[in-house]
Amino acid sequence: MDILQKTERYIVSQLNENLADTYIYHNFSHTLRVVNYVQELALSENIEQEDLLALELAAWFHDVGYIKSNDNHESLSAEIAKTFLTAEKISSEIILKVQQCILITKMTEEPKNILEKIMLDADCGHLGHKIFSETNQLLREEWRLLELKNVSDKEWIQENIEFFIKKHNYYTNHARLNWQVVKDKNLAQLYKSLKKIKQEQTKNKIKAEEFKLKKQKAKLPERGIETMFRVTLRNHIALSDIADTKANILLSVNAIIISMALSNLIPKLDNPSNNYLIIPTIIFVVFSLVSMALSVIATRPNVTSGEFTKEDVRQKKVNLLFFGNFHKVKLDEFQWAMGEMMQDRDYLYASMTKDLYFLGLVLHKKYSILRLTYTVFLIGIIVSVIAFAVAFKSQGT
Repeated sequence: MDILQKTERYIVSQLNENLADTYIYHNFSHTLRVVNYVQELALSENIEQEDLLALELAAWFHDVGYIKSNDNHESLSAEIAKTFLTAEKISSEIILKVQQCILITKMTEEPKNILEKIMLDADCGHLGHKIFSETNQLLREEWRLLELKNVSDKEWIQENIEFFIKKHNYYTNHARLNWQVVKDKNLAQLYKSLKKIKQEQTKNKIKAEEFKLKKQKAKLPERGIETMFRVTLRNHIALSDIADTKANILLSVNAIIISMALSNLIPKLDNPSNNYLIIPTIIFVVFSLVSMALSVIATRPNVTSGEFTKEDVRQKKVNLLFFGNFHKVKLDEFQWAMGEMMQDRDYLYASMTKDLYFLGLVLHKKYSILRLTYTVFLIGIIVSVIAFAVAFKSQGT
């Protein structure tokens, strides 16, 4: 087993067994991602085998210090790497390069050689990849769990923008050619998110001011509610007119049918030779009479008591918006009752709601009867035609 395999097994065991659960960003996934970035960059830069080994070892060890402490973890990682590699009899030259590559991730100074440049680019490789948004949220949550930083969305985005612009650069040619484009897109997305947050804050501020203005207004019925009641009541009244019109049409049609039957058809039944027309004529007239009766019932008004007491008004039991509840009451009593209702916003809206509700019940009853009337009329026409046809046919035979 070579040193890289031993190192990988060692790092995996250390991170799985000793790393706290709060490290949801600086964990094995991040370490493996950095190792892969190092291999990609080293291949592009034609790094020698010994330097490649040092880079890969540094990538495996660079965050293992988190198992001991978050503070100065780079130095702790370098010490852990030195102890492990010394025990594995790795040359001091390689160990020194490994430690230098680990310590450069502090980002306190510029990289001095190509190995340090590759290590820095690999450690921040996620900035130039599509996974930036997800990994960035993991880093934010990790800092919150560790109580290192807990900021608003706007502050977090602003810090990221500042890091992108002022504190981070890619040093290797491969990263600049292949990762910088995606990094710029991620930066643009940060600006877009910041703009969206500012717009939301502006909207919320405007809404808060509008709400404050609404609260300052007098407690009068709101225009939107009034419009809703006005339009709905108008529609219900229009539907009631349509129902009455349909009932009148049916009533007129059936009246004409019966008049024609009385004047032209029924007198012919006195002749014994026309006996075969008796049953069809009876069917025809009966269905027409039933249709007329249903049409009358659909338009027949209900009579109410037309009276109320002051106690009914105080307990909000009477709906003063319907004439059937006050047509027998004296004018002064009605004016008093209306004044009481108009002073009580809840009573007023409740009365309008009741008026709308009961008007809906009336409409339901009218249209139900109308549906039945049209059904009876249609069946009557069909059955009568069939009856006359059968009667004529039987007479012919």
